[in-house]
Amino acid sequence: MGLFGTAGIRGDVTTTVTPSLALAIGRALGADAVADDADVVIGRDGRTSGPGLAAAVESGVLAAGADVTRVGVVPTPALAYASEGQYGAMLTASHNPPTDNGIKLFVGGTEYTQEREEVIESRITAESSPVSWQGWGTTTHKDIIPAYRDAVQTYASKYGTIPSELTVAIDCGNGVGALATPSILDRMGAEVVTLNGNIDGHFPGRESKPTAASLTDLRASVKNGQYDFGIGHDGDADRLVIVDHEGAVVHEDTILAILAAHFVDVSDVVDPVIITTPNASSRIDELVHAAGGRVERVQLGSLHEGIMTAETAGGDVVFAGEPWKHSHPALGGWIDAIASAAVLTRLISEEGLPALRNPIRERPYRKESVECPDEQKTAAIEHIRQTAADTFPDAEIKTEHGVRATFPDNAWALIRPSGTEPYIRVYAEATSETIDSLIEDAITTVSTAIDAVDD
Repeated sequence: MGLFGTAGIRGDVTTTVTPSLALAIGRALGADAVADDADVVIGRDGRTSGPGLAAAVESGVLAAGADVTRVGVVPTPALAYASEGQYGAMLTASHNPPTDNGIKLFVGGTEYTQEREEVIESRITAESSPVSWQGWGTTTHKDIIPAYRDAVQTYASKYGTIPSELTVAIDCGNGVGALATPSILDRMGAEVVTLNGNIDGHFPGRESKPTAASLTDLRASVKNGQYDFGIGHDGDADRLVIVDHEGAVVHEDTILAILAAHFVDVSDVVDPVIITTPNASSRIDELVHAAGGRVERVQLGSLHEGIMTAETAGGDVVFAGEPWKHSHPALGGWIDAIASAAVLTRLISEEGLPALRNPIRERPYRKESVECPDEQKTAAIEHIRQTAADTFPDAEIKTEHGVRATFPDNAWALIRPSGTEPYIRVYAEATSETIDSLIEDAITTVSTAIDAVDD
């Protein structure tokens, strides 16, 4: 069936994430909640399709016999927080355009694993009937934003210093991050100015995805000297972009490295572990190793599963992150850009952003896409796995999540299939002298593999 991607279900609300699908998802999720004698918390972002889709999920959950707590318009991290001890459904398409929506499922504050998602898909295929009329659930309403804000502020207060001397610009992109990040930073002591702080599912201020191009107004404001740094969120506040005092976007892996090294440095465990993904920069490994920790990589979109696997094996995961997305195990098992914004603000207050970046070796990083029909991806990647040692003879090859070649100087290339589009992704990081040749070698490898499986 293949409904779930790397971050729940997403798509156009007229063809993919329809009310009928939302109803079926709700009924399947409700069955999980009934089995555990738990409730289901339902929230949504500000998209215009959100009320109808949330109502459809609610109907499905109630018809399965589970009770519902409606929390209204909230950031995804806040919904995840509210799902601790129960189940959760968040209606959001994150940074996708306003034509789309999506559904993310949670249990105990953590996103559903792939195994759980497959069970949901099998139930949808089976088209189960509602329970008897006497067994339908009931709905209550709750405002969880105040408790979530308090939890994040308490968590962040353990790190850095009070940001009473900082002025921060936050571009919420007309998304639901406006309900939490500005007020949390303000209460911590920073002077906060909010851009695009009104929640609007049309995203009139800018596109929902925070990029160097879409954050033009934020970058200009910071560059003009009005603010010490800037923060950009996507539509549901599970992504974070940092803009430095010169108005430039700080590379997402540099931010990831700063946070990872910090949590290793302040941890009191013997073997602090950082979970990240194969497309993340080696600057993370370098900084974490220098701080006394180690890095483990998991499939893109599977930080929560990586944390569980590492902890089951006896590891102490102190932080997890993939580009733009971070998980703070000491706070909870979910992705939380609002928590990252709060922690970073306090760290910047203590040391300054330039000092935090100073130990990091920031080398050129490139990402390219090679067209490949979905039906050929598996064979093409297998061909690349078989030939990788000959293609990159000087590199250490890992093939758990695509093909990653790491060279003695920590330059690397990654080849992996896209989970949502007909492409094979190619990533590379190296010196300015070698990055072009490395990316071209990787692209040639992919093209050769596609040609081989097409013959």
